[in-house]
Amino acid sequence: MSAAPLIVLRPEGLYCPPGDFWIDPAKRVPKAVITHAHGDHARGGMGHYWGAREGGELMRIRLGPRAPMTLLPYGEAFALGATRVSFHPAGHILGSSQVRIEKDGEVWVATGDFKRCADPSCAPFTPVRCDTLVTEATFAEPFYQWDDPARAVGAMIDWWQAAKAQGQAAVLFCYALGKAQRILAELARHSDETVLLHGAMTPLVKAYRKAGVRMLPTAPVGNPPRGTRFDGRLILAPPGARGTPWMRRFAPYTTGFASGWMQRDDTPRRLAYDQGFVMSDHADWPGLLRSIEESGAQRVLATHGNSDTLVSYLRQRGLAAGPLQSEPLPASG
Repeated sequence: MSAAPLIVLRPEGLYCPPGDFWIDPAKRVPKAVITHAHGDHARGGMGHYWGAREGGELMRIRLGPRAPMTLLPYGEAFALGATRVSFHPAGHILGSSQVRIEKDGEVWVATGDFKRCADPSCAPFTPVRCDTLVTEATFAEPFYQWDDPARAVGAMIDWWQAAKAQGQAAVLFCYALGKAQRILAELARHSDETVLLHGAMTPLVKAYRKAGVRMLPTAPVGNPPRGTRFDGRLILAPPGARGTPWMRRFAPYTTGFASGWMQRDDTPRRLAYDQGFVMSDHADWPGLLRSIEESGAQRVLATHGNSDTLVSYLRQRGLAAGPLQSEPLPASG
């Protein structure tokens, strides 16, 4: 492995010095390689964007139709500076990508956000061999081990049916991009009922349908006439809608939240809802370890989340591991 790293931390975010580009930058930069369309990864104001074609529609919704953008299919390499770059499925949401960077025969991979469990709404994670793996560590603690997603889906159906029996609406909070569409795709295997959507979700669901993802039929909540009844209906809404006046129309209702954070049943986040469903779009602890092994990486650099726990575990097992380091600053004169 070369002495010069292919990815370092800068104030703007992850930076590739030989390619002169950033990955998911947090501040304005000339060249931005984007792993996926979540708002904390795809931000406006960059000089030019590169991303996976499979997530192009979502990128346009997030960044606007005029954002300067180059979209490429998974696996197709392109040149940036002195490097060759390609996108590979990350299994996080539709169009999510790992970023493979190669220079002089050395290969680094930045996973971005990723997961390993089955998801009918996006392409599955594809292991990419590399010398150095830069991995997310959102749920990098042994405590986080996901059950088969079918169990969470079954629990959602049971909760929805119980709400029907009690004359309540079932308001399920979930992230507007990725989680909502995954839930709709999972439930389509069991039902054909129309689900009502918060307005923030409608264009994103349309983008998934355009990409060919099969989901339950949906309709916007909109502004229904006074007296409209919602008992027995399933409504999907982003977490930010909880506790707002928008919720009053659904009374009486029961609330649920779908997230990996629901694995801990004693946190304020879990206690804020009537029901929690453990469904994450990130890798759990076994998924992280499996992905590291399958990468064949000689070195692992962790970023985001519980990086200390993961780094310590890998070092104890003889693997070169550490947190992703900042780029050394030039010496002052």
